[in-house]
Amino acid sequence: MEAVKKCLTDFSLEAHDLYLNQSVPHLDGPPDPLQFYRDWIGPNKPCIIHNAFNHWPALSRWTPAYLREKVGSKVISVAVTPNGYADAVNRNRFMMPEERRMTFSSVLDLIEGKVEKRGVFYVQKQCSNLLEELPELTADVEPHVSWMNAALGKLPDAVNFWLGEASAVTSLHKDHYENLYCVISGEKHFILLPPTDRPCIPYGVYQSAVYSQRDDGEFEVIDQSDTEKVPWIPLDPLDPDLERYPSYRRARPVRCSVKAGEMLFLPSLWFHHVRQSHGCIAVNFWYDMEYDIKYNYFQLLEKLSGVTGSQ
Repeated sequence: MEAVKKCLTDFSLEAHDLYLNQSVPHLDGPPDPLQFYRDWIGPNKPCIIHNAFNHWPALSRWTPAYLREKVGSKVISVAVTPNGYADAVNRNRFMMPEERRMTFSSVLDLIEGKVEKRGVFYVQKQCSNLLEELPELTADVEPHVSWMNAALGKLPDAVNFWLGEASAVTSLHKDHYENLYCVISGEKHFILLPPTDRPCIPYGVYQSAVYSQRDDGEFEVIDQSDTEKVPWIPLDPLDPDLERYPSYRRARPVRCSVKAGEMLFLPSLWFHHVRQSHGCIAVNFWYDMEYDIKYNYFQLLEKLSGVTGSQ
């Protein structure tokens, strides 16, 4: 077993030595589809793209006043938590947010400080909520990214809208999507780790539970004992407990900030932790990854990391 552990450690180090960047590169403009596939999608490497959606009216239109007029009365799904951490490990449980239906204007009231309420509010429903809940805004962006469609030979599986407070945090996790993340206003702050760092990243299996806010404003935890346990990462990369999770010492996280008008290409299976400036608005496009040999190899890495104790 020790020999396998050493192989996994060497595997991760070799990836950094051979092809991974120590910082996230920047591209000056929207790329040629074939070149983008060769340079970034195929090698599974992130980059920040400038001037890729300068033509979107949203960049100048999406002020609070415009959004109130356009979609203020629309009822949308909002994640509500006591601490800003939705879908994260807390109290030895996998905690999910209270999903609350609110008008868009009431969310803006909270973000602008016009009303006070306990809790942290985040528009983050990831089921193509821009197209499903806010179709009135789609004319200000695009329903897909033409050069990414050409690179991958398909349309996006989801187009998501994000709006929230600075206290709203996305815990460290990975997705099975090629992700184009476009910041409309404000900034997003990412901590990224490549799939090859999986042996350094601890996992646990947790009973799921949901936050619920009582009438007095306090939050209670409702266990979901009738559901399967959830595998999740308990470590906070902002303050990693290296005594408890010593394997994370070998990880090489990369930090980047994505500003208004910039697009992050976040490759499939990359681990990411996300924070934001207050009131930041973003739109992202999810393209389902190809379940090819890359995915097959990652599944092997995942299983080996599990049996050797990289949990």
